[in-house]
Amino acid sequence: MTAPTLPSLEPAPTLAAAPRPGSRAARMALPRSVDVLKQIAIEYGVCVRPLAMRRTDLDTGLTEVIDLPCGATREDKCPPCAKKNRRLRQAQIREGWHRDDEPLPGPQPATEAQKSLILFRAHLEFSRDEASRACQWDQVEDLDEAIREVEEAIAAEGLRGRVGPPHTGTDDDQGDDDTGRRRKRSTKRRQDAPDLPRRKVEARTVGRTYTAPDGSTYRPSMWLTLTLDSYGPVRPDGTPVNPDRYDYRRAAWDAVHFPRLLDRFWQNLRRCEGWNVQYAGCVEPQRRLAPHAHFAIRGTIARDTLRTVAAATYHQVWWPPVDVQRYTADRPPIWDEQAAAWVDPDTRHPLTTWTDALDAIDDNPDAEPVHVVRFGTQVDARGVMPGTEDAERTIRYVTKYITKHTGDCHKATTDRQRAHLDRLWRALRVTPCTDRCANWLLYGVQPRKATAKLKPGRCKGKVHQRDTLGIGGRRILISRDWSGKTLADHKHDVRAWVRALLGVTTDSATAASTISSSAAGDPGQLVDDQGATAERVRHAWELARPDDADVGPLSYRLMRSISERARWRTELLAAKDRAEQGPADLSATQHIAPQHDGEEDQVGRGPYDRAGSGPDQHE
Repeated sequence: MTAPTLPSLEPAPTLAAAPRPGSRAARMALPRSVDVLKQIAIEYGVCVRPLAMRRTDLDTGLTEVIDLPCGATREDKCPPCAKKNRRLRQAQIREGWHRDDEPLPGPQPATEAQKSLILFRAHLEFSRDEASRACQWDQVEDLDEAIREVEEAIAAEGLRGRVGPPHTGTDDDQGDDDTGRRRKRSTKRRQDAPDLPRRKVEARTVGRTYTAPDGSTYRPSMWLTLTLDSYGPVRPDGTPVNPDRYDYRRAAWDAVHFPRLLDRFWQNLRRCEGWNVQYAGCVEPQRRLAPHAHFAIRGTIARDTLRTVAAATYHQVWWPPVDVQRYTADRPPIWDEQAAAWVDPDTRHPLTTWTDALDAIDDNPDAEPVHVVRFGTQVDARGVMPGTEDAERTIRYVTKYITKHTGDCHKATTDRQRAHLDRLWRALRVTPCTDRCANWLLYGVQPRKATAKLKPGRCKGKVHQRDTLGIGGRRILISRDWSGKTLADHKHDVRAWVRALLGVTTDSATAASTISSSAAGDPGQLVDDQGATAERVRHAWELARPDDADVGPLSYRLMRSISERARWRTELLAAKDRAEQGPADLSATQHIAPQHDGEEDQVGRGPYDRAGSGPDQHE
């Protein structure tokens, strides 16, 4: 029983007593040593979920277990690996944004040996055609075998691609219910979309150079944000003012087909500008949970042109109509084993096949697309000068959420935000994502290549998940000619920069990654990213099991990695001090990793963390 208090008087707050020493509450207040170990690992940039890989020396048979980073791109899985990935993306955007030369040089001229192989391949093709006309099928088989060997020799000689498609092979679309004919849609623009000028695209990726009155030249670039149309008025927290009038269906369809709309935009922009515009950006949700995209554009484009192209860009979805939902997830169609088709649960009549549904659209001259995706009126574009703080701040902003899950970008903290998220998710659950989506059964249409494993209303596509908010594709969008390098090339530059700073020289075969060789099935060959055999390697890799005798506990492995990373950091700092004090020639490192503001911060984070491993100083 509590003591009564006088009116208008509040009881004095009671101070929380410290737990008794030795009690359970006192023990629970102490930090856990395992948590402290993981926290230190995160501070030193050590992967907290390393993969134990067993490396076997093919010459001596000696095996050893080596911990490799998990390579996670999300902070909730592994913060060090996610931050490395983010800083690597920042370096990739920084390297290709304001460059003034073409990133990819032209191909080298063919050698005489390569030309002779192509000529020999042409003779074999001529002989095969003659044998086929004469119905000499035994010779055709021999010539096919000879052609296969010559194709292998052409690839080994260093030529890219195939000279021609193979004569024999399996059809990937066997068993498809489609007729095989290509469906053609009219390329005539919609009447409600403005026309755009079309120019011949030049083979250049570098923007325009401007000359100031004093004679100095500069080449600025741009930052662009594209958003979707409005679905109803919203509050500052992103929730709709009137949820009953908010168009959740259109919001779900727009989110699913947003990647195709972005592809149309860059296609139209390149045709309108007349040169191969390059971009690097990220797709993330707004507060209203609709996706939008931020892009760094090389070169400058008039803002009126960007707004005009965005207003004239659209994507039409020519799918069967979904006006009426005939079935629900609780009462779906059923699979008929005898007919090998989905049928109505009451009448047992088969549902419309995917081919018949598309034929009905083709036969109807007044048919309209089931959905049209458009951009909104809000198009934010501004110029950015190279080497400025504004450029670095923009790069950090573009990569702000790439280490987070889509659902974690904007946390729902109020009941109104949670209700808005639930409504959008319910609309996404019944929205078809592809032509093979199980949700087509809810609308009385059998999807393409329908099987008995489909679950209407429970498609496993990423766009239907609550955490993705309809953003199921790639969130990082980099054009092909942005920097002329893949992400693996940028990682190699990071390691080369560190080795050059430390004065370490390694053999190219040793420095190359050998994991791809084991994935190719031949432990004695090194396979590059194009699938071509480069040279023999000495080691073979395989994934070690956690219960293997030579794989120690995770805590032991983390402690060894932390100690090794601390020694690496000390060596890097010492090398950096020597480079600053002495007249060391660092020109060899400048072309490997041309830099970049904040170089001191990067060096102090460990050798394999050129893309960053410590706490982000800019967030």
